[in-house]
Amino acid sequence: MTPTPPDHSRPGPAATPHPGPPPASGLTPGPGPAPGPERMISRKSLLKAAAVAAGAAIPLLTGTVALARDSAGPGRSLPATPTCDDGDGPTHDQIEGPYFKPNSPLRTKLVTPGTAGTPLTVSGYVLGRNCVPLPGALLDFWQADDAGNYDMAGYTLRGHQFTDSTGAFSLGTIVPGLYPGRTRHIHVKAQAPGQPVLTTQLYFPGEPRNSTDTLFDAALLMAVRGAGSGKEGTFDFVLNVDGTPGPGGPTDPPTDPPGGTWAPGQAYKAGDRVTYGGAAYRCVQAHTSMTGWEPPDVPALWARE
Repeated sequence: MTPTPPDHSRPGPAATPHPGPPPASGLTPGPGPAPGPERMISRKSLLKAAAVAAGAAIPLLTGTVALARDSAGPGRSLPATPTCDDGDGPTHDQIEGPYFKPNSPLRTKLVTPGTAGTPLTVSGYVLGRNCVPLPGALLDFWQADDAGNYDMAGYTLRGHQFTDSTGAFSLGTIVPGLYPGRTRHIHVKAQAPGQPVLTTQLYFPGEPRNSTDTLFDAALLMAVRGAGSGKEGTFDFVLNVDGTPGPGGPTDPPTDPPGGTWAPGQAYKAGDRVTYGGAAYRCVQAHTSMTGWEPPDVPALWARE
């Protein structure tokens, strides 16, 4: 790998993990919410607090719930990142840059025991604009290594995952290195099942280059704190879709599934073949299937034959 130029030196490829219309016009960079103790509690915080009280399986940060509302210090609280009050906008979009690669491996840890750099855990939730958690949402991460280089030959520090039943995610990686023209950042694509893809970036507070990077957006700052020899960050994505409250249930009358051998909840490996809706598909990446990611909708997982 060789040192890389700034992301904004040229436009990135148009490839995205899954097909879909371009992000809604409302997903435009802009100023983030202003901090302050007078800020009202968001509906999102209340929803997640209710999930905690109900014993929902959500990620933990050193024994506490990984909310993006983590305290920044005694007597000072961070604003939502971004806020999900009723009527507020979704997470801002950003350019893809030239270093995205499709078909990243399915994994929640981007590092191996020999990966150089400061360990970093990023966790949070993916929610709809109505503050409802989005289970099964795709998150595809990629970033520079500790020296500021992107791996274009393989998939080092690249990977995708899906949110769990509570809309939660957790990523194990390192703090990305710096390279000319850019502050520290992590790239991500987020997509609710069957919905448009949001392409954005996550930033680190307190970085000197935040004030000179022309792409930096304060609304995309993570809440970051030290954790032993590493760091822990939190961020909640709000997608421009409406979530479905509650566990849901069968339609009335029940909807008959398309004929075929594909089924949700199955562990498929690369090379497996299924039929769905009268067409044949070959699995191109090992995964566990789920409703909303049927073969015609996820070409990153299934190739039509």
